[in-house]
Amino acid sequence: MDRRRYRPRRPIPSPPSTPSPPLHSSSSIPRNEWLYDVFINFRGKDTRNNFVSHLYAALTNVRINTFLDDEELGKGNELGPELLQAIQGSQMFIVVFSENYARSSWCLDELLQIMECRANKGQVVMPVFYGISPSDIRQLALRRFGEAFNNNTDELDQLIYMALSDASYLAGWDMSNYSNESNTVKQIVSQVLTKLDKKYLPLPDFPVGLESRAEQSIRYLRHNSDGVCLVGIWGMGGIGKSTIAKVIYNNLCYEFEDQSFLANIREVWEKDRGRIDLQEQLLSDILKTRKIKVHSVEFGKAMIKERLVTKRALVVLDDVSEFDQFNSLCGNRNGIGPGSIIIITTRDVRLLDILGVDFIYEAEGLNSVESLELFSQHAFRETSPIEGFLILSRYVVAYCGGLPLALEVLGSYLFKRRKQEWQSVLSKLEKIPNDQIHEKLKISFDGLRDHMEKDIFLDVCCFFIGKDRAYVTNILNGCGLHADIGITVLIERSLIKIEKYNKLGMHDLLRDMGREIVRESSPEEPEKRSRLWYHEDVVDVLTDHTGTKAIEGLVMKLQRSSRVGFDAIGFEKMKRLRLLQLDHVQVIGDYECFSKHLSWLSWQGFPLKYMPENFYQKNLVAMDLKHSNLTQVWKRPQMLEGLKILNLSHSMYLTSTPDFSKLPNLENLIMKDCQSLFEVHSSIGDLKKLLLINFKDCTSLRNLPREIYQLTSVKTFILSGCSKIEKLEEDIVQMKSLTTLIAAKTGVKQVPFSIVKSKNIGYISLCEYEGLSRDVFPSIIWSWMSPNMNSLAHIPPVGGMSMSLVCLDVDSRNLGLVHQSPILSSYSKLRSVSVQCDSEIQLKQEFRRFLDDIYDAGLTEFGTSHGSQILDLSLRSLLFGIGSCHIVINTLRKSLSEVPSISSHLIY
Repeated sequence: MDRRRYRPRRPIPSPPSTPSPPLHSSSSIPRNEWLYDVFINFRGKDTRNNFVSHLYAALTNVRINTFLDDEELGKGNELGPELLQAIQGSQMFIVVFSENYARSSWCLDELLQIMECRANKGQVVMPVFYGISPSDIRQLALRRFGEAFNNNTDELDQLIYMALSDASYLAGWDMSNYSNESNTVKQIVSQVLTKLDKKYLPLPDFPVGLESRAEQSIRYLRHNSDGVCLVGIWGMGGIGKSTIAKVIYNNLCYEFEDQSFLANIREVWEKDRGRIDLQEQLLSDILKTRKIKVHSVEFGKAMIKERLVTKRALVVLDDVSEFDQFNSLCGNRNGIGPGSIIIITTRDVRLLDILGVDFIYEAEGLNSVESLELFSQHAFRETSPIEGFLILSRYVVAYCGGLPLALEVLGSYLFKRRKQEWQSVLSKLEKIPNDQIHEKLKISFDGLRDHMEKDIFLDVCCFFIGKDRAYVTNILNGCGLHADIGITVLIERSLIKIEKYNKLGMHDLLRDMGREIVRESSPEEPEKRSRLWYHEDVVDVLTDHTGTKAIEGLVMKLQRSSRVGFDAIGFEKMKRLRLLQLDHVQVIGDYECFSKHLSWLSWQGFPLKYMPENFYQKNLVAMDLKHSNLTQVWKRPQMLEGLKILNLSHSMYLTSTPDFSKLPNLENLIMKDCQSLFEVHSSIGDLKKLLLINFKDCTSLRNLPREIYQLTSVKTFILSGCSKIEKLEEDIVQMKSLTTLIAAKTGVKQVPFSIVKSKNIGYISLCEYEGLSRDVFPSIIWSWMSPNMNSLAHIPPVGGMSMSLVCLDVDSRNLGLVHQSPILSSYSKLRSVSVQCDSEIQLKQEFRRFLDDIYDAGLTEFGTSHGSQILDLSLRSLLFGIGSCHIVINTLRKSLSEVPSISSHLIY
């Protein structure tokens, strides 16, 4: 950017205000346009430790992506490219004027760039006058401008003082007018949120009718702030209750320091740890920490009451179906502090009556105009139907009866289709009862012409909601369903959604529709259906031994303490069974009865001590045996060519891993919390496709086989909590694909020297170092070179040197001693050298001298080379530093992206 192009624009000043923000139903500002939400420009010596620190904490506390600049951190006299990019990529600027602000050329250079961005791109600038008034800034700018003009100084100085003057006229905050600094910070944050139009929760791309449906509840909540306010949103499935709750949440959340949105409570509640997971999420959201651990539901209730009773919070409980769900999460109105708001969405209006909510909003369907617009957005990507499709569109809209989900699904299904196809769809619609919502949704299922896509949809409906997309894709590919493209098609047809953390999800109505399709195939005889998931149906089939070859998938989930058992013969006739989940189920008898076509076996609490040899499953892709009683997986290795995922976590009696020699395609090995595990089979080195190794909390594991370091495909290696592992070998550098190494809370005392050579590692947690490699590696290297551990003062006399010494750290006063003694020649394991010099000339001289000593390069005229005396030097990095230690390490942190096997870093 040509910094001389700035043209000041002086608006009429107006006082800042904090009006009620408008309803936010969609993202008006594309989030990917900006690197940062807010850039704070300030003079560090004046405000870093008081006002600015409070402001920065308040902004980040409400998840505003804030760039905090400080001229004290700058290097050189000009703004670097990264800082210029940060300025140009910030949506808003807060300029904190203080008494010594104008004395900093750094602050003024930034201000010029900021005002240019305001003039050219319309970015918002909000000044704060801290200990100085706007008139003081204007007078200073005028005086400095006059001096620059009279002295014929650089035009740039004149532009800077013009920018300073212009900024002083902008509407902002003169802190001399505010008695309470804390309240003023809150006002600034509120104003920033309003201007950013900040979105906390994602909303539909086409938010038709949402604002008007949320407005009544928002108005009520803003005028009823005493005590704890409970609001219920009630209506049928698919009517948009959760989306309306998100709109309300997005409009109110900026008024609360603490917020939590607990989604899909009914679904989560049914899982093993669902109740505890929800309690932990609520506590973590409001207390803003991920370290909350709840040991039981009752313990969670007590913790919520104790920790949240003083918190004024905004909480949304989405899809509540039982009183106990509310009671376990919020207790009663006294469970969360005064002034809090709790929003509950549910299908059951009686539940809201029992809870005694203050206000109930009955979610309404879209009217005809809104329905046509929403349908058109999905079917044509326009607000109204394109020419020739108006009548057909009105037929479809009338059929949907104002149900947003049906409008979205059918609109997406008809997108870019010909009239003949539309007419065919309308013919189908006429044959399906209008009063059955799931039958409406079935239209989109019938539109799947590929039977594989239908099978994938039904499998997800019955077994895989909430599961990882990659996990499910592998399993269904093993069934021959081509799930990579199949799941993509289902996402495009609005039948499946990808939710947080890449989990598969779908609306409850779509799930119920899919399950109803399976049930209707044989309403009275469940054994003739393709999939069984309903508990009573499964019990009947297994008890009566009525299974048939029609059954392709079966789920039976019992509590861990269950003693219910079934005879294996109940599975004998299920010849096409490919998906099987038996959580804590006891099966007695001949395991030969199980189908040989299983692709997925999830058997938590597997009851036997080892897998029976006649339970050979050659087609398995994923084997999940968490919480098993296994002491040994197989007595003899089994050839499972298709197995990609093996999860043996929490198997308390398992003493060793299986022999991996016949699992050539294994990709994920997960053995968390196997507390008796003490041996990893050396055949692990044969797994050429392994991507993930997870031995977290295997507290008996002492050693890793050297073969494990030969796994060049592994990307993630987790050893955290393996307290008896005391060493990671230098061979770890052979794991060329390793991107994540998590080994906190182990017995490892020394980071392997070779780790800094890794070209791909991005995150590391080891020996109390944790973070991105570019941030951690400099600290690791510096620890090797620490004067406290390895300084020249601690080096014993020549001839008695410790062979464990890995680095030298000397200053200019001892350089002669180093070169005059055979230190280098007597030390064959030197890893790094840090030399602190007094001048650039001395630095260059010593750099050449060390190169000559080490490499016998003949670069200097300083006497005889000692290079010939060094027979086996394993030099990893040669670091020369001039100046103080913190300058060296800060420079290293910026410049280090990878450390080559033999490299020299010359740092000025």
